[in-house]
Amino acid sequence: MEDWLERTAAYIPTWIDYQFRLPEQVGCLLAIVHEGELVLEYASGSANLATAEPLTPRHRFRVASHSKSFTVAGLMLLRESGRLKLDDTVGAFVPGLHDDVAQATLAQVMSHTAGLIRDGNAGNQFAGLRPFADKAELLADLGKPPVLDRNTRFKYSNHGFALLGLVIEAITGEPFPAWIRREVISAFGLTETEPDMPIPPGTPFARGHTGKALLGRRQVVAGDYSLNAVTPAGGFVSTAADLARFFSQLSPNAAASPLSLDSRREMARGQWKNPHATLATSYGLGIFSGTLRDWNWFGHSGGLLGYVSRTAVVPDRNLAISVLTNASDGLAWPLLDGVLHVARAFAEKGEPTEDVRGWTGRWWVAGGAIDLLPAGSRVLVAVPAFLNPVMDASEIEVIGPDVGRLALAAGYANHGESVRLVRDESGTPIEFWAQGTRLAPEPVVAKEMRDLYGVEVGP
Repeated sequence: MEDWLERTAAYIPTWIDYQFRLPEQVGCLLAIVHEGELVLEYASGSANLATAEPLTPRHRFRVASHSKSFTVAGLMLLRESGRLKLDDTVGAFVPGLHDDVAQATLAQVMSHTAGLIRDGNAGNQFAGLRPFADKAELLADLGKPPVLDRNTRFKYSNHGFALLGLVIEAITGEPFPAWIRREVISAFGLTETEPDMPIPPGTPFARGHTGKALLGRRQVVAGDYSLNAVTPAGGFVSTAADLARFFSQLSPNAAASPLSLDSRREMARGQWKNPHATLATSYGLGIFSGTLRDWNWFGHSGGLLGYVSRTAVVPDRNLAISVLTNASDGLAWPLLDGVLHVARAFAEKGEPTEDVRGWTGRWWVAGGAIDLLPAGSRVLVAVPAFLNPVMDASEIEVIGPDVGRLALAAGYANHGESVRLVRDESGTPIEFWAQGTRLAPEPVVAKEMRDLYGVEVGP
C-alpha cells in the first residue's frame, strides 16, 4: 500500500469516531479500495437505535440511486454483446409509451436528458406514505407527454431508470432482478449486494432512521420494502465494501473489469452539467463526476427515507471510496469529501521525514481537540471537528527535539510562534503546548473539566 494511503486509512477511523460524537449521527460504513484491493473497511455507530444493535461492516444498507450505475452497467454489457445500441429508442423495446417518450434514446434516458417526469404522479412513495409504483402505474405515467423536450437540459428521472429496467426485461426475457444479479452483481464479484428486498434470511441489515428536526427525536425506518418497478432506479441493497469494489471496476484505469474500456469511458464521461447548482458536477451514463481541488472523481450517491450514501472514484489514484449512513440527515456527502481531502493532503505532502514522525496524537482542551498528522517535512494541525479536518491546517516545522514552530498558520492563529511536546520518563508524549496553552490526552482534560465545573447537565 502506498504511504499516503496507509496514513489515510490509519487516520480516517479516528476522525469518523470524533464526527459521530458531535451531531448525534446514527451509523456509518466506510470502505476504501485501492488498485482493486480493499484497504480499509470501518463501521461506526448503530444499526438500529431501538435495539442498540452495533453496526458492523457486514450490515446491508439501502443504497438507493447507486442502483442506476448497476442498471447502466447492465445495459452497456448488452451493448457490447450487440443486443442494443445507445441511439436505439426506448419505444423499440417497450410498448404503451407516449409517442414523445417512446422517441427518447437509451443514451438520453441513461443521462437524464429525455425530459421525463422525475417520480411520477405518486411521489409520496419516496416519503414512505405508499408502496412504490408497479409496472402498470409506471407505464400510466409514461403514457403521458414528457415534461421537457429531449436534449435540452439535465433533469433527473427515477421513472426514466425504471423504464430502462423494462428495456432490459424486454431484451433478455427475464425479470430485472434475476438478470442483473447474475450478469452484473455476480460478474463484478460482489457477494453482499442484492437488487432489491428481500435479502437472504439472517443477513444483517441496518435500519434507517429519520432526522431529529421534525419531532426532536429519531424514528426507526424499517427499510425492508421493495421498490417494485422503481428497483432499477433505487432498489439496491449493499455494503460499503461491495460498492467500492463495484465502482473501482468502472474506472477507465481499472486493471480488470467485466466492462470494456470503451464502455467505462463512455459511462464516466461527463456529458451534461448540473444546472442551477452550487456544487459543479456533470452527469454521464448512470454516473456523475466532479472535481475536489485538483482531484477529478466520478461516482454516484443515493438517498431513500432513512438512508444517505455516496461513492467516489479518483481514477488517477486508482482510489474508490464509499460512505453509507443510515439516517435521513446522514453526512455521507461531507464525510466522503473529508476522506478525499485527507488523502489528497497526505499524497501532496509525501512520506513523513524522520524528524516529524513522533509528532502524532489527538490533543484536547476544554473546547475540543486537534490532531497532529506528520506529512512530508511538516506536521499538519488537523481539526477533527471539521468536515474537512485538514482545511486551512497549520503546519509545524520541527526545529529541535520536541520543539517546533508554526511555519504556516492563518492570520487569526499563531503563525511563527513556538510549539512543543512534553514526554514522560518512558518517552511517551503527555502534553502538547501551543498558543501558551497546554493540550493533553482526553482522560486528563475530561477529569479537569469535571473537577472544575462539577455535575454535568443537559442532554
